[in-house]
Amino acid sequence: MKILVTGGAGYIGSHTIVELIKAGHSVIITDNLCNSHKNAVARVEQITGTSVPLYAADIRDSAALSRVLDEHPADACIHFAGLKSVGESNSHPCEYYDNNISGTLNLISVLRAHNVKNIIFSSSATVYGIPEKSPVTEDCPKGICTNPYGWTKWMAEQILTDLHNADPSWNIVLLRYFNPIGAHPSGLIGENPNGIPNNLMPYITQVAVGKRECLHIFGNDYDTPDGTGVRDYIHVVDLARGHVKALEAIKRNCGVALYNLGTGKGCSVLELVKTFEAVNHVHIPYVIEPRRAGDVAVCYSDPGKAERELGWKAEYGIEEMCRDSWNWQKNNPQGY
Repeated sequence: MKILVTGGAGYIGSHTIVELIKAGHSVIITDNLCNSHKNAVARVEQITGTSVPLYAADIRDSAALSRVLDEHPADACIHFAGLKSVGESNSHPCEYYDNNISGTLNLISVLRAHNVKNIIFSSSATVYGIPEKSPVTEDCPKGICTNPYGWTKWMAEQILTDLHNADPSWNIVLLRYFNPIGAHPSGLIGENPNGIPNNLMPYITQVAVGKRECLHIFGNDYDTPDGTGVRDYIHVVDLARGHVKALEAIKRNCGVALYNLGTGKGCSVLELVKTFEAVNHVHIPYVIEPRRAGDVAVCYSDPGKAERELGWKAEYGIEEMCRDSWNWQKNNPQGY
């Protein structure tokens, strides 16, 4: 298949493109490069030995997207493009709704005009809000999101579902990610946040490489074995392979299909830090801060549906996630 990948120069997008090419698909990338780097695409080409067209186009720019699809007719779209910082979304909500919701609506319009009616959407476990239980299954209701970023994923899922309900010729796959970490084993591509990292692992690796003084852990008084929050961390390569498997659902004319992508195993913040130290022989100093509003004690997935229906299952463990994260950071201390 020929796949249009929006946001393909980003963290998850770049890893997914490697797996798509390995599986025999061809790829076209659009990315406005506001939170990504064109060097990631050059590294993807180095890993795969394949040239990948990159267009510096914003998903809100209809004319630019139309030119791309005029030149490269596609069979499907994998939609990663979007602003993704929870904290930033609280301080700049309008920018998040404009980019993530208006951008998605505009993308749909251009895809429809080019008769591309297969889309895989990069969603998030944030749509569950504060889940009533863990493990979280796809049957759990969507909840009250705790930040505008989460609401943009919640709303985009609804828009895409309504689109299929109005026109059943669309095939929509909604992939709800839990906590992607890790990097490609080559060390050539990895997570490269702008400014202060919003996620745990890149903060850990930046402390390890000397860019940050210490790690800040928010809360150590949760009802968990060591008092720190428990999450479902998934290796980004496993996550990327989930998108390749999702294309099989599209080939079966899936209508609207929804899958959690996680390991099904909870790992606490302190457990992750200690594993990182043990695997990589690096000390991570940390300080305990008060809990953050909206954080829950425990959240991890039940990924059984993806295994049953897509034949997908996470293969990498926490040790490999820590090893590959550090391999990326130590070989690229300043990122791309």
